[in-house]
Amino acid sequence: MKRTDNFSKFAPKKKNSAVKEAFRQEKKKWKKERSEAIEKKKEASRVTVSKKAEKPAAIAVRKLDKSMPLNKYVAHCGICSRRDAVPIIKDGKIKVNDVVVTEPGFKVAPHDVVYYLGKKILPEKNLVYVLLNKPKDYITTLDDPQGRKTVLDLLKGVANERIYPVGRLDRNTTGVLLITNDGDLAQKLSHPSNEVKKVYEVKLDKPLSKVDFEKILKGLHLEDGYVKADALAYADPKDKSVIGIELHSGKNRIVRRMFEFLGYDVKNLDRVMFANLTKKNVERGKWRMLNEKEIRLLKFMNSSFLKQAKH
Repeated sequence: MKRTDNFSKFAPKKKNSAVKEAFRQEKKKWKKERSEAIEKKKEASRVTVSKKAEKPAAIAVRKLDKSMPLNKYVAHCGICSRRDAVPIIKDGKIKVNDVVVTEPGFKVAPHDVVYYLGKKILPEKNLVYVLLNKPKDYITTLDDPQGRKTVLDLLKGVANERIYPVGRLDRNTTGVLLITNDGDLAQKLSHPSNEVKKVYEVKLDKPLSKVDFEKILKGLHLEDGYVKADALAYADPKDKSVIGIELHSGKNRIVRRMFEFLGYDVKNLDRVMFANLTKKNVERGKWRMLNEKEIRLLKFMNSSFLKQAKH
């Protein structure tokens, strides 16, 4: 293509030696600038490392800090769950280094000595997981001033460690009950945010009407707040007084109270599932140890399990 501009005639042509010298000077300048840039980058890196070295005092302390909240420590000692440890601590039953501590969040250091009711306690090393098919007339508290039978009476000799129920079933409710000394697991399964699934079979004094069936699914406003079933079904198509109900609420006596609110009397209440545990092959009043897979599922509830629990 033919050029149409005349710019070249205003720029006199340079000699070859001048062109080469200009190129050498330009190359020298570029090398110098590059070297200076690299040196600046190295210096900035040294400053960053130096600043990091000045700060880790706090970070190092956090990494080396093996203290834990007092309620968690008590749970790890197998006394009770983390939640149940709170009132025990607030009641002044715990001492740390011979001083009564009533704050559940108090940090217990590795060198501290903790006492419960005057007896030194230490975190459990051997974790125990028992599934019990609870019968009627047994309560789930560890000690009863009235001398009634507790679920631990059914587990004598099961473990040397102090174990306790996760959650509660009232005296006349039967079915799946987890008993352990794993405080972290007990906390996870009891915490409302995890919405752990529970399924019950309910025997009523009369057939459940269609209107009340829909009310339970829609939700009820009880004295302590709103509650609804996640799922509801007639367990026996020929007998509408036998109901299957699934929910994740951990409120006290919630199933009985829901039906009583609508004017029904609960004759029998049996928990057939808790989290991923069922009473299959465990006769009433009998127990078995959980296997590794069951323990793993409980401890590391994956997203699909949590999704099931929430719906």
